Amino acid sequence: MTQMYNWNTLPREFVRKGIERCGFRGDNVVLVMNWVEPDIKVNPHQHTFEQLAICIQGKFNYHVGDEVFLMTPGSMLRVPPNTLHYVEPIGDEVALNLDVFAPLRDDYRHLVDYQRAEFEAAPVPQR
Repeated sequence: MTQMYNWNTLPREFVRKGIERCGFRGDNVVLVMNWVEPDIKVNPHQHTFEQLAICIQGKFNYHVGDEVFLMTPGSMLRVPPNTLHYVEPIGDEVALNLDVFAPLRDDYRHLVDYQRAEFEAAPVPQR
């Protein structure tokens, strides 16, 4: 059964000062919307997952390995697995950064608990 949701009304997780996020999933993908306030303490990190990052609102520098990309609304980039990366907001506006992960990350399942009934009731798609 298909349901519609809105990023602005989903339950948000407090990650750390200046960062909140929420998620939305499909069978094999999770989207994570991040609200990133100006002047946050940056958090360089890496993980085994490929990540697609999309700037929805605001402006930020996205550091990927040794490269820095100026992202504005509509900008997209790919973070390869096991690559150090982080977001650095620019200006006074809250930035919205949409991350896409496929397959669904187990450590992000808690972000989509509100969808649990939808997926427990759904039949497994045939391929």
